[in-house]
Amino acid sequence: MTDYRRNFVVGGSFFFTVNLAERRLRLLTEHIDELREALRETRHDHPFTIDAMVVLPDHLHAVWTIPEGDSDFATRWRLIKTGFSRRVPVGERISESRAAKGERGIWQRRYWEHAIRDENDFARHVDYIHINPVKHGYVTRVGDWPHSSFHRMVKLGVYPEDWAGDVSDHGDAFGERQ
Repeated sequence: MTDYRRNFVVGGSFFFTVNLAERRLRLLTEHIDELREALRETRHDHPFTIDAMVVLPDHLHAVWTIPEGDSDFATRWRLIKTGFSRRVPVGERISESRAAKGERGIWQRRYWEHAIRDENDFARHVDYIHINPVKHGYVTRVGDWPHSSFHRMVKLGVYPEDWAGDVSDHGDAFGERQ
């Protein structure tokens, strides 16, 4: 078995990318309430702060801050994935290896995590999270994507409502016209 290294920083902030096993599915946005409930339940039992988050149909990005004296984000992700999976009707394709372990076929087993190094790193990752729906072509304006902490940050005065503009006016995020 491969030895995956995790960065266990006690009380740190982390950026995560978590993907569905089958990227063509739209389970996360189709079952957003079930995901929210799994997050609420996990945060109740294992507190953490969601500094920023965006949920796309097939993956999500988040920046969390773990409480002082704690470094166990792995348990939190396991509980969120399990809680969501329990709430979603069975119907996904399940590989033989997953079936043998009694697993659902909803989530990729692994996820990407990055320990936030400083304020600049934090800001870059939060911006990346919020621009992601535009990058993937779901919307032309950041504020048009409903499943994002961007809206909370506008209310808090962190971002202006028109942050990053409208890519249909200026080409897409990569400088090309749509």
